[in-house]
Amino acid sequence: MGIGSGIALIVIGAILAFAVNVDLGGYVDIHLIGYILMAAGAVVFLISLIFVLRRRSTVSTSHTAVDPANGQSVTTRRTTDNGDPLV
Repeated sequence: MGIGSGIALIVIGAILAFAVNVDLGGYVDIHLIGYILMAAGAVVFLISLIFVLRRRSTVSTSHTAVDPANGQSVTTRRTTDNGDPLV
């Protein structure tokens, strides 16, 4: 499940809670089911959002070249974490 699933649950719950006007014989309260789906969708949305924001990526790059002045090999390494250079 992800952010889209959370939004879909919220939308389906809102439709059931506010737009559907059906009496199912007293056994099932369609409005209560709508409110439960909206709450579940909000929880799924928030949990997915937290996981997306916590996702970290580290990229290390290395470049080797020869210094034309003295012929020595020079290696440059850079590591970034979520786009920000690490020091």
